[in-house]
Amino acid sequence: MPVQKLHHVVYRCNDAEETATFYTEVLELDYAVAVSEDHVEANGELNPFFHLFLEMKDGRWLAFFELPNCPPMQMDPNTPDWVQHLALEVESEEELLRMKKKIEDAGVDVVGPKDHVFCTSIYFFDPNGHRMELAHQKGTPEMME
Repeated sequence: MPVQKLHHVVYRCNDAEETATFYTEVLELDYAVAVSEDHVEANGELNPFFHLFLEMKDGRWLAFFELPNCPPMQMDPNTPDWVQHLALEVESEEELLRMKKKIEDAGVDVVGPKDHVFCTSIYFFDPNGHRMELAHQKGTPEMME
């Protein structure tokens, strides 16, 4: 199989600075790099952007584009809100509960923890309105068969 692992996933953000602050200070990701351009290199289109990369513990990245000249972003109206989300893994139930408190202390409503048998999860929205899930994987290989 040629595809080995996730390199990065990209979402749109309303404000790159607010997004970087939330993900570094609240979710404890590391600020990796940012790129700002006035045109899209892939197609030459004139469209200023700010591209922010945040690094997770495993070295993979979560990235965001701030696109100041584009219409406001929208969720897919044909897909329920609860389907459209990003799930990130934490290493323990204790860490999940610690993060729940930290997110709530930042003024964000959190749902959960919810026991899904193979994982326990909490749910919340980031400053851009993206639904997020933090999950602790607790399923065994036998459970996943």
